[in-house]
Amino acid sequence: MNLLNSCRLLAAVWQHAEQQPNQVALQSLQQTITYAALATVITELQAILSLEAKQATIAVALENQPAWVALDLAAIANGNPLVPIPAFFSASQMRHAISDAGATILITDNPGNLRPIFSDMIDAITTIEVAGKSLTLLTLTTAIKALPRQTAKITYTSGTTGNPKGACLSLEAMTNVAQAIQSATKLTAKDQHLCVLPLATLLENVAGVYAALLAGATIHLWPSDQVGLIGSKLNIMQLHLALVYTQANTAIFIPEMLQALVQIAESGAAKLPSLRFLAVGGASVSPQLLGRAAAVGLPVFEGYGLTESASVVSLNTPQANKKGSAGKPLPHIEIKITAQHEVLVKGANFLGYTNQQEQTDHNAYINTGDIGYLDDEGYLFINGRKKNVFITSFGRNVSPEWVERELKASPNIAQAAVFGEAKPWNVAVIVLRQPMDDVAISKAIQAVNAQLPDYASVTRWIIAETPFTSANQQLTTNGKNRRDMIWQHYHDKINALYS
Repeated sequence: MNLLNSCRLLAAVWQHAEQQPNQVALQSLQQTITYAALATVITELQAILSLEAKQATIAVALENQPAWVALDLAAIANGNPLVPIPAFFSASQMRHAISDAGATILITDNPGNLRPIFSDMIDAITTIEVAGKSLTLLTLTTAIKALPRQTAKITYTSGTTGNPKGACLSLEAMTNVAQAIQSATKLTAKDQHLCVLPLATLLENVAGVYAALLAGATIHLWPSDQVGLIGSKLNIMQLHLALVYTQANTAIFIPEMLQALVQIAESGAAKLPSLRFLAVGGASVSPQLLGRAAAVGLPVFEGYGLTESASVVSLNTPQANKKGSAGKPLPHIEIKITAQHEVLVKGANFLGYTNQQEQTDHNAYINTGDIGYLDDEGYLFINGRKKNVFITSFGRNVSPEWVERELKASPNIAQAAVFGEAKPWNVAVIVLRQPMDDVAISKAIQAVNAQLPDYASVTRWIIAETPFTSANQQLTTNGKNRRDMIWQHYHDKINALYS
């Protein structure tokens, strides 16, 4: 077994295969794969990849399923850098990621959609069997690229119309995060983890799957529509059903999912007694929403992370939990705050971006671009993005993420984007949870304004034409506003309010 002695993740899988061979590792709606069977599948896949891919960079475009995890682990064992291709990427973004990473192999369960996108690049087409599933392997005529040494995964996170950047991560960095998460959440072989986010999302891949594998836990892998993610829409009742059916002990949410789950819990949805750790990340969560979650018995723990640190940087836990904070840094992470309040992070650093001339210094601090602070007890608070802070005509600094967070804590407002650069007051573009008249909207916003200082309050608003989604380029997959895209779409209406 290649890398077995040096790879903590693979060593853990093999140890579980020997010590608890019948323990279920991967569970889908149709498949049950034990740890013993998973070890066998990885070995078989190694032989296939050695023949088909050798040391090539491999791209995967798959729904959440056991085959995704098996391919990921086999690529690690064989030393093949892996490039997860998000389903929300446009055709041009997919082509860019493949070419930028120098991936000469693309494995997919959706050849009908992908073959036309790469028709001019396909050299050969074969079918491979992975964990009982037939997948299509496309050999591409991509130019091979030199990657930083020890690159195990190249992750692309941008959802804008521009070309996304590929961050190169080592197996050591990802495993450090996974081990820290396993320890912080006290994951054991008795736990059931439901993958809610796509596995192409680094947070789910590392903090979800890898942490569960280290613990010998069971990972439930359902297609996106079966966990309530249909395109850019959320069916919260379907997600709730998945949590109930799998008796999930752990899951990872983005804030919009939590907001929806809290609302149905308040409306009398069945309790989730098995759930003991619901991690929420991707964007800041309102303390009001966290309070409502606690009131309905949801064990929510907010965290913070970035791709360049292999996902999670800090996390609240049952032992150390402060509402409104992003928790304390993981043990391998160091944080310091600049005079301009920017958060700098060291530890689990990435190797660099694709096509970067010099490898990143592992011992250097990363500029996160986020503004925040550490309190006296060591809890990290994130206030927003440094580049998004605007200054009103009265000279007040406003972090729009802060105001948007409070707006979205309202039971009536699903999404919000706040603007006010060089203006005397702020405007919000809002997405309502249900139709309301202007009087009701005004009352809802006044209730939010009562919790804010006057310079941060919202004076006027615009009802969004459609929700912010990754499909219309106004939202990232982890729930953050694409502020530039929202501004481009609504700037005429916003400026008209000031006129």
